[in-house]
Amino acid sequence: MDLILWRHADAEAGTADLDRRLTPKGVKQAARMGEWLDRRLPDTCRILVSPAWRAQQTALALKRKFKIRDELAPGVVPESVLAAARWPGGRETVVVVGHQPTLGRVAALLLCGDDREWSIAKGAMWWLSNRERSHGPSIVLRVVMTPDFV
Repeated sequence: MDLILWRHADAEAGTADLDRRLTPKGVKQAARMGEWLDRRLPDTCRILVSPAWRAQQTALALKRKFKIRDELAPGVVPESVLAAARWPGGRETVVVVGHQPTLGRVAALLLCGDDREWSIAKGAMWWLSNRERSHGPSIVLRVVMTPDFV
């Protein structure tokens, strides 16, 4: 199973957290990353998105259907994200469009086994794979990409 953690792009400040929109810079970040991802994702991948408008705007740049999931809202625990993605038992690639610090905590939990505050840049994505090996499961970090390098 492949799990892609995509942090929403740069967003406006504001007090109504779920209604915050992407800035012009964020729209460009999302478009660059969406184009890059689209060329690499299988047609059968699932795309799960936070109910926050900035995350939905980021996902729209991918130009694929997605599902809005409350389990990905700002401030959820890493286990909520993993359950929504059906990690590690799912068979398809899953893209999760969400927020910091949760996505960084998911990456840390999967890669080092601890719930730590790792940082994922705005608009960036981390692509992880769960592989079955003879000695048991192995999690591989396939790529980390930021919009500036696309």
